[in-house]
Amino acid sequence: MSSFLLSRFLELLVILSFAHFSFSIQIQQTFDQCLSTIQVPDTFFTPNNPNFTTLLNSTAQNLRCLTPSYPKPQAIFTPLNEYDIQTAVICAKKLGIHLRFRSGGHDYEGISFTSAMDPPFVMIDMSKMRDVNVDLDDNSVWVEAGATVGELYYRVAEKSSMHGIAAGLCTSLGVGGHITGGAYGSMMRKYGLGVDNALDAKIVNANGKILDRVSMGEDVFWAISGGGGGNYGVILSWKLKLVPVPAIVTVFDVQKTLEQGTTKRTISTTYNALFLGGVDRLLDIMNSSFPELGLKKTDCSEMSWLESVMFIAGYPTTVPTTFLLTGKPAFLNYFKAKSDFVKHPIPETGLEGIWKRLLKEENPLMIWNPYGGLMGRISESSTPFPHRNGVLFKIQYVNIWSVPEKEAMKKHYKWIRKFYKYMGQYVSMDPREAYVNYRDLDLGMNDKNGDNTSFEKASSWGRRYFKDNFMRLVKAKTEFDPDNFFRHEQSIPVLPGKGF
Repeated sequence: MSSFLLSRFLELLVILSFAHFSFSIQIQQTFDQCLSTIQVPDTFFTPNNPNFTTLLNSTAQNLRCLTPSYPKPQAIFTPLNEYDIQTAVICAKKLGIHLRFRSGGHDYEGISFTSAMDPPFVMIDMSKMRDVNVDLDDNSVWVEAGATVGELYYRVAEKSSMHGIAAGLCTSLGVGGHITGGAYGSMMRKYGLGVDNALDAKIVNANGKILDRVSMGEDVFWAISGGGGGNYGVILSWKLKLVPVPAIVTVFDVQKTLEQGTTKRTISTTYNALFLGGVDRLLDIMNSSFPELGLKKTDCSEMSWLESVMFIAGYPTTVPTTFLLTGKPAFLNYFKAKSDFVKHPIPETGLEGIWKRLLKEENPLMIWNPYGGLMGRISESSTPFPHRNGVLFKIQYVNIWSVPEKEAMKKHYKWIRKFYKYMGQYVSMDPREAYVNYRDLDLGMNDKNGDNTSFEKASSWGRRYFKDNFMRLVKAKTEFDPDNFFRHEQSIPVLPGKGF
């Protein structure tokens, strides 16, 4: 390249960099000015603020989404109440600013606080909205989106040792996003998912209006109850049904290993469960239905339901239940995850293939969640979550690593994608189903430039997450948010002829 061309190229780079910088400053200033009617200090943070990075990283669960290569928000807004969120949505729509919403920061691809799309964005962090109001007379609880499920569990148990909530195993999950995807938990075979126990919700729509179940309409309430977060509005709070639990429950953790000849490594399996009753009754059931495990009384522990939450989440018994009020996660890692649903037993040859592949990777993990019980009796169309009758168990694949380098990420991505391909012969087909709360951008994503995506393109992930419910979700989206204001990498699209 000639010196003249090189100088022009460098000049162009400087101009483009300056233009991007100016655009970022413009977004920060115009949004901040619009929010000025709120007049609350310490709620708006730009990258120049010394607390910006600390706040951004505060609830992010997947460390790979915090590496420098991932785009960061132009600003972070931490609303204190519903009015603040109304104002933020109205300002963003007026100014054409893209928004992301974070309740717990557990999105597997980090799309609540980063982006794989080009348009710059502002993050709305819900962590200051975490009220929990338990009503034993009504057998329900209202919980704000920024509260964690651990906080929710604690506040319910604080009121009654005989009531619980059917929701997630990981106690640092933000309630807002967790419930919108389905909400798996250790009581799902008895009481179903979190969305199966959702009674009401409050959201802010694209026009800044606060709506409850009646005013949003049943189609939209159905859509947000399992259709994934960030599609229809900002979840402010959920009203959930309380479920009965005994004063004493039983848990166990039984580990088995698979010896592989002379190799230094082995496959370890852990059988982890909650039983809503005493240990003697559990042993009768297990010895009759699953004698192969060889469960003994010494493997089991009786405790309160709240203590079982800590046990299932992996906390040592020395950690007090008050730790749930901190909202802190038990583990932080760099990871990539995928999911499958299994409808036929995996043959022994298939299991041998699994062991062989697991032994080739550093820190692979498979989690199998058994179905049955109420999960097999709820209709596929009762909520957008369709993975019901006929499913034996769900698989979650997780590949974990400990360094931020791109080469490490590429290596571990390659392994989990090859493993996922191998598992295709043993899992559901047409579509190969996936769980929306284990978001996987390998399944496809909306147009990178942020424009509307076709129904056909979005079906590549939409049908995997929602099967035949996807079309109903699209129709509800088209009617409720025709301008497609609420959108992200795998958001529900609007139908042709609608929107902007």
